[in-house]
Amino acid sequence: MRLDAGRFTVVAERGDERLAQALLAAAQVHDTFPGLPKPTAHVLIALAPDAARFRQWVGPNAPEWGAAIAIPDQRRIVMQGGFAGSDAGDPLVVLRHELAHLALHETMGRLPPRWFDEGYASVAAGEWSRETAFATSVGMVWHAMPSLASLEEGFQHGATRAEWSYALAYRVVDDMASLDAQHGLANFFAYWKESGAMEPAIRRAFGMTGEQFEKHWQQQTRLRYGALAFATDISVVLAFFALLLGPLYWMRRRRDRRRLEAMRAVDRAQDLAARESVLDALLAVTMPLPPASDSDILQS
Repeated sequence: MRLDAGRFTVVAERGDERLAQALLAAAQVHDTFPGLPKPTAHVLIALAPDAARFRQWVGPNAPEWGAAIAIPDQRRIVMQGGFAGSDAGDPLVVLRHELAHLALHETMGRLPPRWFDEGYASVAAGEWSRETAFATSVGMVWHAMPSLASLEEGFQHGATRAEWSYALAYRVVDDMASLDAQHGLANFFAYWKESGAMEPAIRRAFGMTGEQFEKHWQQQTRLRYGALAFATDISVVLAFFALLLGPLYWMRRRRDRRRLEAMRAVDRAQDLAARESVLDALLAVTMPLPPASDSDILQS
């Protein structure tokens, strides 16, 4: 089936009709993106009926953990249909993320690097959550804070590393937008497109060098999530020592338990002996004397 409205076309199997209608409606209602002019390019949204068709449509180079993929040169989005599990996320949020990729590409072409592209799409879709913040903090424990240049590599090393890179990329773009409370990213995008380079655009839009912004972003991220990272680090250390010292602790407890049982046995024996001694004394005092004979009576 095919549904058309505005600049969007959704194609899907009949079993995904309700999902297709919901996606089409959401795309029309939320069709502006932070700092960018309103997109005008026609977009095709294809809902795959099963996992095999999804893999076939997205191609062999797509990551295994992807729930959807945007193909900017074709102005196409491929999404999982009704077969998707909970790990695929909210389809409305996923669609918003992929549409942000297309909107960014429509205005900026191939200028944005992968980390900025993903960070911007996450900001536009409002994907920040406590779970993502925690993922960032855990990543801070196991990895040094990357430079902006090295952040790109994180998307090529499996789902766990990619999740951390998505979280950090979100923080970069969100921190950048917060530097200009009035215009957000609008001036930055204009200067970037005009100059064709990110460094002069950062200088003109935010009054700092790219290196200064990078240090600002790293410092802000450390300040916001470093405490949680430190707590996580301490928890990891404590868990390690618990695993290392656990057997010794239980051996000590077993030994102390045996000693305690032995002490209790001695106390019970002593208590029993003391009670028997007291009982013998009471019997000796209260037992009646034998009657006296005539020869034992003194004559006065």
